Amino acid sequence: MSKNLRWVLLAVFLLLILSACAAGPNSAVDTPSPEGEVAGFWLGLWHGIIVPITWIISLFSDTVSIYEIHNNGGWYDTGFLLGAGVFLGGGGAGAGRVKR
Repeated sequence: MSKNLRWVLLAVFLLLILSACAAGPNSAVDTPSPEGEVAGFWLGLWHGIIVPITWIISLFSDTVSIYEIHNNGGWYDTGFLLGAGVFLGGGGAGAGRVKR
């Protein structure tokens, strides 16, 4: 087996493994929760900000999750990512520092 063929097979294998990690569709998008609400941008932002706390609680409780499945889709996801980025240090503050 040639060296190039090995690299191609390795690349294909890694792509197959990574594609198995892709998220599936959320069938609860735009459907109200039992409380009758659909989470939007602002609730996504809040959930993103408190994600470290809810993650720890979710390890010990089956009734707490870090992500609301009854959401409006892209806007909730955007808020969640922005909120998680704010709390988890996803900003560019470190990029502006000057090393001496």
